[in-house]
Amino acid sequence: MSRRRAPLVAIVVMGVTGTGKSTLARPLAERLGWPFVEGDDLHPDANVAKMRSGVPLDDADRAPWLRAIAARIDGWRLAGRRGVVTCSALKRAYRAQLEGDAGDVRFVYLHGDEALLAERLAQRTGHFMPAALLASQLATLEPPAPEEEAIEVDIALPVEAQIEIVLSALGLG
Repeated sequence: MSRRRAPLVAIVVMGVTGTGKSTLARPLAERLGWPFVEGDDLHPDANVAKMRSGVPLDDADRAPWLRAIAARIDGWRLAGRRGVVTCSALKRAYRAQLEGDAGDVRFVYLHGDEALLAERLAQRTGHFMPAALLASQLATLEPPAPEEEAIEVDIALPVEAQIEIVLSALGLG
């Protein structure tokens, strides 16, 4: 059953660590001519320190981060603008908080094989999120239910193909 949607304000590119949220979101935003926000940049310092030390975040840790991302989306909404933001958005409740009641946020759910995720994380440098936290993110993940109407994208596809899937699903291609 399809939900009635308001005009699109934000695209949230979501998934566990290593799915390539930023790798997709940045060029997607450029292609659309919309601002891009790296959700990781909105984490409080305490969250970054906790993750850097290999300790998974809990709901209380994520709360101020999710509020900051929701505030960014609200800012676009109030300014009559649109944007693209990254956020793991692991739980349905987190996605509901980001979307609010407006029905103007779409989620792009990046998913893929755990072995590919682990391989990507092993090659990643300069990020505070250690590969060891992948298991905790996978355990926390509540994949979007059909009624959430997330756009599902396989991370094994080339980025350009991922962008085309998103644009086509949104009718922006």
